[in-house]
Amino acid sequence: MKARIEQALHSAWQKKGLFSMLLWPLSRLYAGIAASRTASFLNHPERIHHDAVPVMVVGNIYLGGTGKTPVVIALVRALQERGWQPGVVSRGYGARHADKPRTGQGALDPALFGDEPALIAAATQAPVSVHPDRKAAMQRLRRQYPRVDVVVSDDGLQHPALGRDLEIIVQDARGIGNGMVLPAGPLREPPERLQSVDFIVNNLQPGEAPPSIPPRMAHSVNMYLEPAMVEHLDSGTMLNWADWLARHGQEKCAAVAAIGRPERFFAMLRHHGLDTLQARALPDHYDYRRPPFQDMGAQCILITPKDAVKCRGLNDARLYCVHPEQRFSEPGWLDLVHEMLRAISRRKQAATRAENTGP
Repeated sequence: MKARIEQALHSAWQKKGLFSMLLWPLSRLYAGIAASRTASFLNHPERIHHDAVPVMVVGNIYLGGTGKTPVVIALVRALQERGWQPGVVSRGYGARHADKPRTGQGALDPALFGDEPALIAAATQAPVSVHPDRKAAMQRLRRQYPRVDVVVSDDGLQHPALGRDLEIIVQDARGIGNGMVLPAGPLREPPERLQSVDFIVNNLQPGEAPPSIPPRMAHSVNMYLEPAMVEHLDSGTMLNWADWLARHGQEKCAAVAAIGRPERFFAMLRHHGLDTLQARALPDHYDYRRPPFQDMGAQCILITPKDAVKCRGLNDARLYCVHPEQRFSEPGWLDLVHEMLRAISRRKQAATRAENTGP
């Protein structure tokens, strides 16, 4: 029922009609409250936490999943390859939060950290800190892992208390929908917000055109996800996609996804050779306490890495995790991020030295 309601809302939010016009006064109220909250921080800059290392926020203005996590993973890996020691902060959606932020590295319990932070930690081995108060999460991360020299915030675009040096918005082919803020439209912030960020990443399926973007100064790049490796959850055996497809592609296969837009996962599999596929979409962040696989007559069940962190103990020999690879229309954008962060880091180090030296 919830999924059908969300689908109906997102469909209505793609156009301006009677639905959006009726809710427009509430959107004005929502936008006013959000603007007032942001202004309260801008007028009192002492309430904004600015860290001594560069901070980069990856977020969105469209409500729901647009594909931030693959972008965060790609950024963290790219930074590691270029000599950085990145750490990640996140709200940890779905986790059982304690009073203090939780920090960890490597294999993390999704019940304690959230499925997306657990996935990011497993995929990158970078230290992660989770808490609804991102300032507290960052401070804890920096205390526990003093070698961290750049912080990537998974979401947090709408959290003005978190000072940031670079902003990246991730959107998909839906773009800004009808261009209206909640509840008349799908946006958390007005579409003009696109003009103030540093990068926009368009998360697209094959054949999709990027959404139109207003004239602006920020850099825009398209991202496509392709199946790279397939992991058998029970044994840990890894095969590249082509080899897995040659071995299992003729079997009765199914796919299950509990992500923001499950159809993206299913479309990726079909586009890359798995034509016959039974697909089952689950609510985002589904906890798998009641595994949905028993009634599926498939010989192979493909799941996403976000689902795999919660399914490793299910002992179902049919489960395979598809690890995607991010392909960017302009791979050089990651080098540009690196150079921008280097300049920011130098400025922050100089400011710290000047502050410590004094007059």
